[in-house]
Parts: sequence; structure tokens; C-alpha cells
Amino acid sequence: DVDVNIWQYEHLRQFILELNLLVTQLKGICTTHSCPKMKATEDCLYLCATHKNAQECCAMDYMIHNLDQATSMLQNTKIFGSRVSIPASSVKQLVPIVRRLYRLFSHTFYHHRELFEEFENEMFLCSRFTEYAIRFDMMPAKQFIIPKEALSLS
Repeated sequence: DVDVNIWQYEHLRQFILELNLLVTQLKGICTTHSCPKMKATEDCLYLCATHKNAQECCAMDYMIHNLDQATSMLQNTKIFGSRVSIPASSVKQLVPIVRRLYRLFSHTFYHHRELFEEFENEMFLCSRFTEYAIRFDMMPAKQFIIPKEALSLS
């Protein structure tokens, strides 16, 4: 029997590793000049909550800050004291991480479509991440703003 909490935790760790690959490909394309604010659509401006007070960051900084914070959170032994047994209270900490990391995909989709499609066609990362977030009810349906047609969802 697989512990669902461990499954969620380990899959999120893997998503973070693979998201780092996407962000690396965005370097030089997603810059402070091309993307001075972390946005998806014109209606979606995201503030970076990794600071003491949430603030605007350029898209690349937002991505790096949130990947770093997510990594730190998952390595925090006070929250995730074991990779063999994870309490439900710790799993709740994954929800804001998932929501913030989804924003990396949405920014890339709406502002760097060609790179998004190329990366997604090879890795299916956004499709897998979206399936994960839906399966474990980690985001409200209205926050999934990348059209299903752009993904390989089952």
C-alpha cells in the first residue's frame, strides 16, 4: 500500500526539479525588461509572497523565489520530519506551494507560448502537474487558466 501523503510529497519534489528545467530555459527570454511583472493574463498579476510583505517581482525573480521557497519548505524537517510517514497537517502545506507553482506555467503559457509548447510536448510537465492538482483538490477550478486543449489531460 502506498501512503497517499508520501505520494503527494514525493511527486511535488519531482515537479520542482522539473520546473527548474523550464525556468532555466526561460533565462534570457523572460527578463526584467520583457516581463517586469509576474502576470499570466492581463487580469492576473501575482505578488510574490516569499518576502516579508508580498510585493511585485519581475516574472523570473518570482519563479526563482517560489521554487527556492518550495524547496526549502519540503526540506524543512519541522514540517516534513520523515519521508516515510507524513501527517495530514503537513500535507496541507503543499496547497499554497502548488497554487504558486502553477503560476509559473500560466505565465509561460501566456507570455512565452512557443517555449511552453516545446517544453510541454517533450515533458508533459504542466499536464502532469495539473492532473496532480486536480486529483488532490489543491486549487479551485477557476484558477486553472491554461486551456485544457493546450494540455494532455486524461
